[in-house]
Amino acid sequence: MKKEKYTKGNKYGMVIDLDKCIGCGICTIACASENNVSVLYDESDKTRNITWLQIYMVTNGKEFPETEVVYIPRPCMQCDNPPCVPVCPATATRKDPNTRIVSQIYTRCIGCRYCMAACPYHARYFNWFDPLFPEGMDRYLSPEVSPRMRGVVEKCTFCHHRLMRAKAKAYAEGRRDLKEDEYIPACVQACPTKAITFGDLNKPKHKVSKLIKSPYAFRLLERLNTEPKVYYMSTKNWVRRMADNYLEGEFK
Repeated sequence: MKKEKYTKGNKYGMVIDLDKCIGCGICTIACASENNVSVLYDESDKTRNITWLQIYMVTNGKEFPETEVVYIPRPCMQCDNPPCVPVCPATATRKDPNTRIVSQIYTRCIGCRYCMAACPYHARYFNWFDPLFPEGMDRYLSPEVSPRMRGVVEKCTFCHHRLMRAKAKAYAEGRRDLKEDEYIPACVQACPTKAITFGDLNKPKHKVSKLIKSPYAFRLLERLNTEPKVYYMSTKNWVRRMADNYLEGEFK
């Protein structure tokens, strides 16, 4: 796959500090509420339910008292080299050249699920049913995000509607550039431990640009060359090694 060249514009990304994450799930709830993620008639069916921001629990595999547990929130990785984009026959998903955010255009999606097969992070979800919301919940739906119909794929968008809102405010004030804290996704805003940092990776002064230079920063499955814009941090060596699926004895 030929990699696209981007020299201008924004490059939005995030860093998740796994040493701070307590696995509370508030980011997941904030994501679902902000983006009108519907519920199933039976949410116990985990093969069909939709969770844009999934939280995984991993351990170091040792017996108590040496057991260590880490929680890994997994949104869409917003890859710079996204495998989901070129496989879509309907061009329902694309990478914005100005923001580098991988979008999902629901009205174009034909439900073939090629993008789901291509995504190595399992960050895409298929709507098996018409959107369902508990009685009265429809009054609390966000007017900025359309509920998805049955038969289409959906995923995390870095709360793209918040970016549009921030841009509209900036334009009204005669500005083109956004301040660092003007645009942040719902999960970042809701995190009680401030484990998630969001910003423009193209701006060296943004905190997120400084964090990715840490020796403890890493990305999931980096050897696939998808170049995710979601980074993680952990001082635990076993966590960083697990992120790239190293085989036992592969590296000392």
